[in-house]
Amino acid sequence: MPKIITLPGDGIGPEVTAAAVEVLREVAPDLTFEERAIGGGAFDAHGDPFPQATRDALKEADAVLLGTVGGAHDSPWNALPREKRPESGLLALRKALGCYANLRPVRVQPGLEHLSPLKPGLARGVDILIVRELLGGIYFDGDRKIEGNAAYNTMRYTTPEVERVAKVAFWAAEQRKGRVTSVDKANVLEVSELWRRDVQALRDREYRSLHLNHEYVDSVAMLIVSNPGRYDVIVTENLFGDILSDLAAVIPGSLGLMPSASLGDGPGLFEPIHGSAPDIAGQGIANPAAAIMSAGMLLRHGLSRPDAANQIDRAVALALRERPTRDLGGQADTRTFTRAVLEALGTPAVG
Repeated sequence: MPKIITLPGDGIGPEVTAAAVEVLREVAPDLTFEERAIGGGAFDAHGDPFPQATRDALKEADAVLLGTVGGAHDSPWNALPREKRPESGLLALRKALGCYANLRPVRVQPGLEHLSPLKPGLARGVDILIVRELLGGIYFDGDRKIEGNAAYNTMRYTTPEVERVAKVAFWAAEQRKGRVTSVDKANVLEVSELWRRDVQALRDREYRSLHLNHEYVDSVAMLIVSNPGRYDVIVTENLFGDILSDLAAVIPGSLGLMPSASLGDGPGLFEPIHGSAPDIAGQGIANPAAAIMSAGMLLRHGLSRPDAANQIDRAVALALRERPTRDLGGQADTRTFTRAVLEALGTPAVG
């Protein structure tokens, strides 16, 4: 029986995670669940945002379902030493799992084009997968320091790091439209020259049937909101991927519609990309759609159960049309929307 470690975390994390678990129990009743602590609440309880008990539990996991971490801007957690802050627990979690490839689908749900800040004609049919390198680059390089009135961070990549995330992007493209856009800043950064060289060499060596083009990150930042239909799979390094995926997240109209999967050599990590929203925590009004869709990605990428994942995707799409949550202009609260998804799971697929 596959074991799922749940890490509800902070803010609305416990609420949306509970909704996702309820849906998982419906479509995959053989799964078992074990809850552990992470983030600010874990620090309060254990003095560590990524406690040893949580780390140990991961050894038995087949997949990990995460809620959210962190607090408000004025939270006392933000005044802690960096290694004790909730976000440091998240980075440590990713590293412990070896999750080097983050998959963020950017999809405008049919019938919800009006929620996008883009014109409906641009938003309609948008379906992009951003593959972000997650364990390298400027976020993880140890050569960093503040020295008086000067500070520095360094960005480094090696060929093996580039190739392993590029393989994930090419694998994904084979199941989609066969197009990959590799994003860099090779006109000014040597590390991007290496990135471009290695992605191209891998494509030429192992994925010759796929179309690959290279674009600069500043150009992509403009085009992803002015002509999003040009993109299928985007692959890029950690910093650029962080920025571009958050930019693209506005296209569907709500962060509550954005799931993610982080994959590597061990169990995958699946989480909504929205924040902990402490201002609405405990009120029962959080949108659980992204958490539920992350559960779908868990089934698809973590447990190789695409049929069950498709069931969840169809049910969420139907619930979004019939009973949208308040952030989407509707009236449904967390429980009402979750119930709508559960009801839709019994609705036959159309087409």
